[in-house]
Amino acid sequence: MSDMLTDLPNVLTLSRIAAIPVMVVLAAIRTPVTDAAAMIVFSLAGITDYFDGKLARDRAQLSDLGRMLDPIADKLLVAAALMMLAGLGRLSAAGLYPAIIIMLREILVSGLREYLAGIRVGLPVTRLAKWKTGFQMGALGTLLAGDTGAEVLHLGWLPVPGIGEGMLWVAALLTLMTGWDYLVAGLHHASTPRE
Repeated sequence: MSDMLTDLPNVLTLSRIAAIPVMVVLAAIRTPVTDAAAMIVFSLAGITDYFDGKLARDRAQLSDLGRMLDPIADKLLVAAALMMLAGLGRLSAAGLYPAIIIMLREILVSGLREYLAGIRVGLPVTRLAKWKTGFQMGALGTLLAGDTGAEVLHLGWLPVPGIGEGMLWVAALLTLMTGWDYLVAGLHHASTPRE
């Protein structure tokens, strides 16, 4: 077990979880510098999602611990960012709808995965789901920076909140599509008689 905890892919996954309170505190302080720092911490944590899986496959370090922690780390990071943005009033009223869609889909997929694991069926990650994750992470990082963080990063000329919310809507649309695919697959397995 201790070897698995020190495997680089699992260390990256654990670092994603460890980044969450740092990102939350930085976002809560609400200064231009901490807004930019919250975006950077979130973005670096999001990037580890790509590398932990790639390294695990390349190094043949796939483990049950990694398979368990990876989706948990992803959902915790996304949920914390969405809650901070909503709680701090950093989303417009219209921006709350894609946030709700994303949260509901995460809960739906978690429930489906738990059920299907019980009957020893896995839900593969689709290419569309990877696009969804990319848009979602980009949107949340952009929204965490906001106008103030964008000023620090010398991007104040961009309509950063508008770009972030636009990306969040794209992520929500992809979320609905991939959530539907997972739901159909889950219902198929739930309705198939087992011996």
